[in-house]
Amino acid sequence: MKIERLYAITVYLLNHGRTSANELAKYFEVSVRTIQRDIDSLCLSGIPIVSVAGAAGGYEISEQFSLDKDLATSNDYSYILTALRGLVSATDDRNVKHTLEKISHISKQNDAHIILDFSVLREGEQATLQALQTAIAQKRVVDFTYTNNNNETRTHSVEPIAVLYRWYSWYLLAYSKVKNDYRCYKLVRIRDLKITDKPFTKEHRTPDIILKESDKTGSRQYTDVYIECKERARSKVQEYLRGIIIKDLPDGDALMKLTVVENEQLWIGTLLSLGDDVKVIAPIQIRRRLFEAASKIVSLYK
Repeated sequence: MKIERLYAITVYLLNHGRTSANELAKYFEVSVRTIQRDIDSLCLSGIPIVSVAGAAGGYEISEQFSLDKDLATSNDYSYILTALRGLVSATDDRNVKHTLEKISHISKQNDAHIILDFSVLREGEQATLQALQTAIAQKRVVDFTYTNNNNETRTHSVEPIAVLYRWYSWYLLAYSKVKNDYRCYKLVRIRDLKITDKPFTKEHRTPDIILKESDKTGSRQYTDVYIECKERARSKVQEYLRGIIIKDLPDGDALMKLTVVENEQLWIGTLLSLGDDVKVIAPIQIRRRLFEAASKIVSLYK
């Protein structure tokens, strides 16, 4: 851990120039005394760090010093920086920030043509996300209360493998000893999360392999929905429901196809919000679901 911090301090000074001990202590979440000892260690290892006294003083590294930049091409670093900045915007993770500092020093160019701003993903679930990352790193079982798609609430005890963002939401990939299988849990539905002292009961394969096998089993049931869409709602259907135009109809209307997950709710609400601008043609079970939902809304406000 100390070696990693020493390297991170070196990179930080290279990126930011003269920095006080207090600023370094705050950034790395250690004491000023620890920073002073780290600086001494870096000096003994040959890093040319200069200590400047006074109100504007601090530590800085000689301009002649640089780290090896031959790891990858400038384009490679541009892609890496783009991905890291996107991850920082989504999680505000301290470790990711330190990695970003390292790569930023190696590649001073800032010519990325893509910006990934996922700051909206921080809303509401950061405490759960951070707690799960801690449990994953420590390989500890977590307990929580969970409400599923059918509005059934149960207590779960699982071994957390990874957190992932897919299908427009944060999920926990975990092993359930009760089910003897891997499951994905939507973070927004998790309540009363607790990290226990229980260690994992088995070694798990990597998350990408687990997910690939899970996806093959068809854990999400997709359905094609065909609609007639009025011209004024075409762009909304394309934007919010990823609708595909199959055939242009008179007066600018269109026959469109949507691919939805049957047991999710968001697309149902979106269709209802479009009112009579959208009419579901098939399948019949989707027409029934919309009719029942609309009838309940009417009865509520009648």
